Amino acid sequence: MPHVLALDQGTTSSRAIVFDDSGSAVAMAQREFRQIFPRPGWVEHDPREIWESQLAVAREALARAGLAAADVAALGITNQRETTIVWDRATGEPVANAIVWQDRRTAGACDRLKRAGLEPLFRERTGLVLDPYFSGTKLAWLLEEVPGVRAAAEAGRLAFGTVDSWLLWNLTGGPAGGRHATDVTNASRTLLWDIHKEEWDGELLAALGIPSDPSKLLPEVLSSSEVYGETVPDLLGAPIPIAGIAGDQQAALFGQACLAPGMVKNTYGTGCFLLMNTGDRLNVSRHELITTPAWRRAGRTAYALEGSVFVAGAVVQWLRDGLGLIRSAAEVEALAASVPDAGGVVLVPAFTGLGAPHWDPYARGALLGITRGTTAAHLARAALEGIAFQVADVLAAMEADSGLPTAELRVDGGATVNDLLMQIQADLAGVPVVRPRVQETTALGAAYLAGLATGVWMDTDEISARWQVERTFEPALDRGRAAERRARWSRAVERAKAWEEAEGEP
Repeated sequence: MPHVLALDQGTTSSRAIVFDDSGSAVAMAQREFRQIFPRPGWVEHDPREIWESQLAVAREALARAGLAAADVAALGITNQRETTIVWDRATGEPVANAIVWQDRRTAGACDRLKRAGLEPLFRERTGLVLDPYFSGTKLAWLLEEVPGVRAAAEAGRLAFGTVDSWLLWNLTGGPAGGRHATDVTNASRTLLWDIHKEEWDGELLAALGIPSDPSKLLPEVLSSSEVYGETVPDLLGAPIPIAGIAGDQQAALFGQACLAPGMVKNTYGTGCFLLMNTGDRLNVSRHELITTPAWRRAGRTAYALEGSVFVAGAVVQWLRDGLGLIRSAAEVEALAASVPDAGGVVLVPAFTGLGAPHWDPYARGALLGITRGTTAAHLARAALEGIAFQVADVLAAMEADSGLPTAELRVDGGATVNDLLMQIQADLAGVPVVRPRVQETTALGAAYLAGLATGVWMDTDEISARWQVERTFEPALDRGRAAERRARWSRAVERAKAWEEAEGEP
């Protein structure tokens, strides 16, 4: 029986999962790594810890599966997107810590680009908005702020990449001939990639002060499903073809078998990420969503609309670690279910700004409607509702942009084990929420992309046939009442916006 190894490099941990040819997980290993917060709003990772933890769990997962590397048909990579790494090609040493997608340090730079009238150019070429979320301004910051980096980059001594590129380069040899490449889904998150021409854009590079010759610093851009190279034999015991790469949310869309236009998935992790498949139609958003490649394979690119919610599961972590209301994340459901509603309390979890459809890096968290009767249970319920309200807002924007009604919302990620959250989501969004039998959809998508390139699976019909429902949550809240609650939520969001002062303002 052929097996595929998927490396799932996330924001807080590195995981590796071995899948068999039925799409079932055979073995899994996971290891957390440090979160580094040098200043308020700054988030960093040590790239060496990312690589070391990912290699360790790959070895551990193979051992738990009782497999040798020679038994594995292919390896797929999926990764936290936008996180920016620059390293020395000769030594493999990073020039600085990775700047994580959550990092807000370049908000001022984005503001300056907007004031210069450049946002329409970036929007039209890349499908993105000018926000610190994306890699381009992070790379520009490293070039400007880290001594010696610009000169080394212009001399061709450095390599830039998102996490997938860093892993691929190390897996294929690092300084001894590692391949410096990425796939279209990750390239499209940099603010540097023209999604129409499918090439690095010289005008955008110049606008950000990045060396104009892409070959000196930027990775080669490939499809999401092809053989990029093999692992160095001594890393895992034998060479394994690396044959699938996709950013985590695009991989989850593929793993959820959202293969037809109009199909939507949402991943509940540290943040929430909704993607709607729009097929071969490159749909430019009118409602502040992102237009992004969903994947490229067999010579064709599929596209998606995306809405990113920056804080979702992280709000439950805050209840645990920041307030001490719960001892573990699993306790939040019982606490929130102990009251029939949030008692008028609204929690806007804009801890690192607001993503789609607001895009306000200066928004901050707001807790409104507190009375003397407010309890920990009301806060817990308001936290879950704060996640679901954000998702409902993005889903409404997607329907307005695409003109495609949402038949169902396929969900995955750690928070989907919370039945109360899933029911609240169905009630507020007004669509059935469908939880699949296999929850590891991000890693599964990377495995599918790798397996399609190496003959483990022949076509996407096989993938659709393997997707199965575990439970469906039907909307139970009166639509008029749901509209009232969403209007109250919108009022709260307006109060959270523009709380922090923009750079240079009094």
